[in-house]
Amino acid sequence: MKHNLLAIDASTEALSLALHFKGNTFTHFEVCPQQHSQKILPLVDALLSEANCSLKDLDGIIYGRGPGSFTGVRIGVAVAQGLAYSAGLKLYGVSTLQAMAQEALQTQDCKEVISAIDARMGEIYLGHFGTDEQGNAIAKQDEIVIKPETINEDFNGVKGVGTGWQTYSDDAKRLNVSVIESVSLPNAQFMLAIGDIGFTNGDTVAAQDAQPHYVRDTVTWKKLPGRE
Repeated sequence: MKHNLLAIDASTEALSLALHFKGNTFTHFEVCPQQHSQKILPLVDALLSEANCSLKDLDGIIYGRGPGSFTGVRIGVAVAQGLAYSAGLKLYGVSTLQAMAQEALQTQDCKEVISAIDARMGEIYLGHFGTDEQGNAIAKQDEIVIKPETINEDFNGVKGVGTGWQTYSDDAKRLNVSVIESVSLPNAQFMLAIGDIGFTNGDTVAAQDAQPHYVRDTVTWKKLPGRE
């Protein structure tokens, strides 16, 4: 990695942070529903202390932009904005679905991933990812929210990650998704590589311009590329 970065995600039941500083990576991950707002700032302080650095020593902040819990996404974005504003840092948002795909690509033997987060109300947030030349997750199509029973195609054993497939395991079997049970929630550690590319490419925003991505406005599923 080229940059010293802090990554924050509070978009789901999990609260995770990761800090890459001077070649070392420090992480925190825990499942703590409805406790994010109380825990997030003390955990940021603890991670910075462990790395013996301050916010102003960093090149920027990565935030989990969603999809996920509306409240959780807003907490993560707001905290990232506040920290970035106080230290004069730029921000880069990473999809929670992409982060889970990144974890699968880095830790499992696969090159294509279907990520799904339980969106409640009988729906899932869904994203389809392949790999770039460096092995990082890249989106093959727009992320959507959809009722899993309305998806009608054979995924031919493509790896699946996330709570969406675990909640709707019958649909995962019907669609021939090979679920990786160990990757169920987004982890900020796997946002670092994606964010580092964003900072390298200059695709960052100022604190006031950071935006969540709820996905609720995208409601149709298209066939995966090559499977029309």
